[in-house]
Amino acid sequence: MEYNNSVKNRVKRMEGQLRGVLKMMEEGKDCKDVITQLSAARSGLDRTIGVVVSSNLVECIQDAQDEESKEETINEAVQLLVKSR
Repeated sequence: MEYNNSVKNRVKRMEGQLRGVLKMMEEGKDCKDVITQLSAARSGLDRTIGVVVSSNLVECIQDAQDEESKEETINEAVQLLVKSR
């Protein structure tokens, strides 16, 4: 699977958020502010996982030769989503 710039930018944004959280911790910022930023990073991660799995699912279904392989691909995608929770 090729990852487009949109997905890569999502990951870079989360990386920046986590660096910001670490800085907040080092500066002794309020717990509520740290949790808010951690929650935002987690939400971004969850959305990114969904985008990657759904994009991969679309690609794999388009490449599948028969109904059995399509069904197997869908089951694998569902398992990836469940695993990510």
